[in-house]
Order: sequence, then C-alpha cells, then structure tokens
Amino acid sequence: MPTNALKVGELARRTGLTVRTLHHYDQIGLLKPSLHSEAGYRLYSARDVARLQRVLSLRQLGFSLEQVRDCLDRDGFSPLEVIALHVSRLREQIDAQRKLCDRLETLALHLKAAGSAEEVSTDEFLQTIEEMTMLEQIAEKYFTTEQRQSIQDARERIGQAELERRQEEWAELIAQIKAEMERGTDPADAKAAALARRWQELLHWSTGGDPVVEASMKRLWEEQGDTLAEKFGAKYDSRPVWGYITQAIAAAAGKNQP
Repeated sequence: MPTNALKVGELARRTGLTVRTLHHYDQIGLLKPSLHSEAGYRLYSARDVARLQRVLSLRQLGFSLEQVRDCLDRDGFSPLEVIALHVSRLREQIDAQRKLCDRLETLALHLKAAGSAEEVSTDEFLQTIEEMTMLEQIAEKYFTTEQRQSIQDARERIGQAELERRQEEWAELIAQIKAEMERGTDPADAKAAALARRWQELLHWSTGGDPVVEASMKRLWEEQGDTLAEKFGAKYDSRPVWGYITQAIAAAAGKNQP
C-alpha cells in the first residue's frame, strides 16, 4: 500500500468531511478512489486528494455536483483555474464583509447620536437578529456571492417603497391565479394567458432575467417554502399555482408558434 494513500475514514477525519459524503462522491463518479490495498480496501491517492480540493472549491463557488463533475472531466480545465476562481470569490466575500462593517459602524454612530437604544425593545432586536441570521443562512445555501450581491444592488437601486410595491404585485397576481383556478378556467384561456404574461414579467424583474437565479429561487421555495410563508405571509407563497401557470405559459407559447 502506498505510504501516502488514505482510506475513506482517514480522509474524512483529515478533511472534516463525512464518510457518507465521500461515499456519495464515489457513487456519482465525482471522486473515485484510484487505488486498492492488498486486502481490497479502496484508497485515495495524492491525485485523488488534489481532485477533492478542486471539488470543494467549485462547490463553494456555487457549482452543483453535476457541474463540478463536468468541469473537472473537461479537457484543459486547469487546477490553477479553479484556484483563481476561488480566490476571486473569496475577495468578493471579503469586500462584502467590509461593506457590512461600514453599515454597522454607521448604525453605531446613529445610535450614539440618539443617545440610547432603549426606545427599541429587546424583543425587536432579537427578532431582527433572528431574521437576519435565517435569511443569510438561506441565501448562502441557494445563491452565489455574485447573485446575492446583484439582488442586493437591485433592491438598493429601486428603493424600499418600490420593492414593497413589487412584492404586493406578486401577492395580487398569485391571488388572481388562484381565483381562476377555483373557477376552473382553462390554462389555454385568454385570461390565463394574460396572467402568464404578467407572471413572466415579474419573474424577469425578480431574477434580472437570469435563468440560474430563477432556478435557485424555485429550489429555495421548494425546500424552504413553509418557513418563508410562515415568516412573510402565505399570500407570497406561489407554490400552489406553479402547475397551473406553467400550463398557461406553455399554452400561450404554443399559440405563438408559427
């Protein structure tokens, strides 16, 4: 057995990963041990460990497991390219943290000027902190740093009032779609087509026209929808109308075909 080869348990211990994760990477062909001991144990070589580093870098960059495998198996995809991408992402994260520090320092100055924060209840502070933590954790799971920054920049550009107006437009549209569903309106009907057009307009605005962001938002609602609906209100939960509006969009697209 090569002296630098590692069994799965040792690799898990030394990297902080779980054996389950490494087995999953093996099963999907992302990271297969390339060596075997005399006793038949699968072993990870130095080359395998180097590949694992690239896998984790790409995962932290927001790539799906399938995208990671495609990248690493592509001819000419350099390890240096992965490291350069990761360094770039980390620098962006550092910049984002610096901006957050600036905002907190500004908040501290405002509180200092006011003389006291006692007018704000402890419960309000705790609820705000809880919400910030929850949303940040969710955002980090479903969106890359660039996507989160792009969304934040767009919100800052339009302002809080316009953002709230657009959110209410979503709620109104969802309610209108539900009403047509309850009436039994055919998804191919002109009323459904009009709602489908409005849906696509709002979706384009919400995602900046980025299909990757759209897919991330859909996965967010699929996996965290109950939490989001409880936190912000069931009127913003579009999941019950997805099937209907998808049919309406498809029907409208079919009518527009030459």
